[in-house]
Amino acid sequence: MVIYDLPDRTIKIKNIVLDFNGTLACDGSLLPGVEERLKSLAERCNVYVLTSDTYNTAAIACRGLPVTLITVDKNAGGLDKERIIDRLGPENTAAIGNGVNDALMLKRAALGLLVLGPEGSAVSALKGADVIFPDILSALDFLLHPKRVVATMRP
Repeated sequence: MVIYDLPDRTIKIKNIVLDFNGTLACDGSLLPGVEERLKSLAERCNVYVLTSDTYNTAAIACRGLPVTLITVDKNAGGLDKERIIDRLGPENTAAIGNGVNDALMLKRAALGLLVLGPEGSAVSALKGADVIFPDILSALDFLLHPKRVVATMRP
């Protein structure tokens, strides 16, 4: 668990839910630097990678990583992702994504992080996010360094 002590509340993150394509990966391949950060996060939290697996590469890309890979419906992935957040407990979950099908999970999670990655980002996802990052490494580092969360999220 990672604890973020904000002046107005404490956020206890037990689960991190991440979109695969466009967030952790570009064109189906993990982006450089992601693997190491996922391993560090997995030492503190349960890490889930959600994907409709557009390129059929998620299982290979995530093999050997300490993550739970979950395939969501390609036509109803947004609702599937929101249901997963609800099952895990939104108050203890951070979510990272970039696409239309990530909008609901970003809004529902205690911390919703949007990535402006090489595949772009959807406006609906942006509207559901708490914080926006230029790339996935910045978003993962944000979670790994609790003082960054406090500095950005304090009222």
